[in-house]
Amino acid sequence: MNDNCRNKNKCNSETQTQIKRLFKRPSTVTHRFFPICCMSQKTEKPVLSGQRIKTRKRDEKEKYDPQGFRDSVLQGLDKAGTDLEAVSKFLDTAGSKLDYRRYGEALFDILIAGGLLVPGGSIAAEGDKPCKTECCLFGAPEDMESMHNYEQVFIKLMRRYKYLEKMFEEEMKKVLVFIKGFSEAERRKLARMTALWISNGSVPPSVLLVLSNEHLVKDNLALDFLLEIFITWKNEKGLSSLVTALKRGGLEGKLMDFFPPNKRTEEHFKSVFEEKGLPDIVKLHKAQASQGAKRDLQMQLEEQLQEGRQIRDIVVDIKDLATRNNIPEHEIIGIVWSTVMSQAEWNKKEELVAEQALKHLKQYTLLLEAFTTTARSELALMLKVQEFCYGNMIFMKVFQKIILLFYKTDVLSEEVIIKWYKEDHSSKGKMLFLDQMKKFVEWLQSAEEESESGEEED
Repeated sequence: MNDNCRNKNKCNSETQTQIKRLFKRPSTVTHRFFPICCMSQKTEKPVLSGQRIKTRKRDEKEKYDPQGFRDSVLQGLDKAGTDLEAVSKFLDTAGSKLDYRRYGEALFDILIAGGLLVPGGSIAAEGDKPCKTECCLFGAPEDMESMHNYEQVFIKLMRRYKYLEKMFEEEMKKVLVFIKGFSEAERRKLARMTALWISNGSVPPSVLLVLSNEHLVKDNLALDFLLEIFITWKNEKGLSSLVTALKRGGLEGKLMDFFPPNKRTEEHFKSVFEEKGLPDIVKLHKAQASQGAKRDLQMQLEEQLQEGRQIRDIVVDIKDLATRNNIPEHEIIGIVWSTVMSQAEWNKKEELVAEQALKHLKQYTLLLEAFTTTARSELALMLKVQEFCYGNMIFMKVFQKIILLFYKTDVLSEEVIIKWYKEDHSSKGKMLFLDQMKKFVEWLQSAEEESESGEEED
């Protein structure tokens, strides 16, 4: 055996010994433990080679091509011309060939403005020439008969492809922000059509909130657009349905936001809407403003009661706020009552809550008396007490005791109590509360009769 063979056998022997030792240990075997001569004897690892798999045509991601979609739609619309029945027929059949789900926004751009809208409200161009059609809303006459005809195009389209309804709402939010880039005639057409779309349910009234964008408000564009919508709605549907829609869209308390900042006064608001023949909008605004003022009054009263301020100071502040916001006394007393009653954690036991209620209310009789200076305010308070006791079962037997306390502390007069008993009570818990008050009212009436007879004898 030559030296090379001996060295190789020795190497193999040593390697096997090392491997046996390593397998007895928990450590991992790595290549650094093997001599170089052994590594050279290892079999080469096979190189993996796979078959190239073709992507199926249906799995290939189609390139987003709004310009190609636009060209196909423009070709169909130009072919249909001014015949809106032909336009609707083309849009109906094209949906099976063109991808409306993917290009819904582009479709509505074309139907409204005639081409693809770019930021600012202009039409996307190819070269120096805008790529557009006149077979669109902006290309139509602005009389209401034409508007109604175009309204039908949109209605038929979205009835056929229901998934376009949500896309249309998003599209309108975008288009309304672009009105600065449209001509005056285009804005007028869009406003009139928007009135029709909201009234027929194609878009919700809340889309109008995007018009309060600063760049539209300061130039009076938002207000002019809104007024055109309101006037169209009034002529088409009447004012009552307009008021209902504004409430549904949450706009009734935000109408002042559409005025330029330097013109946000009650006087200017009133003059603008009354001049346009929209007095119901003024009434709605006043009612909403009154509700906001009432909320402010209640919050202020809660804070002052929690701080433990003097009753006379609280009365002055409330009267000042009520005068500034034209809140009548019979509405103030309801707020005062509910706020006062919310200041206590009421006992759950019926036999204990009466004593707790009387003790609590004695602290605030001067506050209640300050806002019951008229018979209407006194009656409003009695009805509030009745509703409260009816709504809180543990107070059902406390009603008569509260009324008696208010009588003794001059919060309520005997005339109003008798009037409430005879005719002006609420139907809530009527029999129970009338039964509680029967003996007291009889006593009041007998005392009144004795007083009258005594005056006659004198």
